[in-house]
Amino acid sequence: MAENKQAQRPTHPGPLPYEGRGSSAIERRETIRRLIRSRVISTQEELGELLAQEGFEVTQATLSRDLARLGARRAPRLEGGSAYELPDAPVAEGPEHLAQMHHLVTTIDEADALVLVRTLPGAASVVALAIDKGRPEGVLGTIAGDDTIFLVPTRGVRPGRVAKTLRTIWKKGN
Repeated sequence: MAENKQAQRPTHPGPLPYEGRGSSAIERRETIRRLIRSRVISTQEELGELLAQEGFEVTQATLSRDLARLGARRAPRLEGGSAYELPDAPVAEGPEHLAQMHHLVTTIDEADALVLVRTLPGAASVVALAIDKGRPEGVLGTIAGDDTIFLVPTRGVRPGRVAKTLRTIWKKGN
């Protein structure tokens, strides 16, 4: 006679969801935050190696999830290349910072109602933020894509005047 065996259920609830994995996930994210704030980190591989030195062995998938949860993104650097930054990173303001963006800008053109600024790939949001914070005369606001910025002049200001101002700031001849 065959004995009926019921499948035994585990006494624990099984693997915990990603959010609930205890303090190691929280500690790891705090370490990632500290590392990004304290040095230039350009790749996930580089960040993974730094985390390993801190005692955290992570997969690329875990690292991607942590970076997304922290809101970290790769942003163009003034010196070239890109690096991870956090959303609460301080943003430089003023005309001097706007002038430093010159190497990220490729062309400045005007249309009937807008100014179109083209940038290196991935740099438009950084340049648009610098424009918004630098507040050049005649600029109402910006909308940025990946490598294109639509700039809206204030009422009564012609796009050609704003384009000329930006060309002067960035020393662009077009």
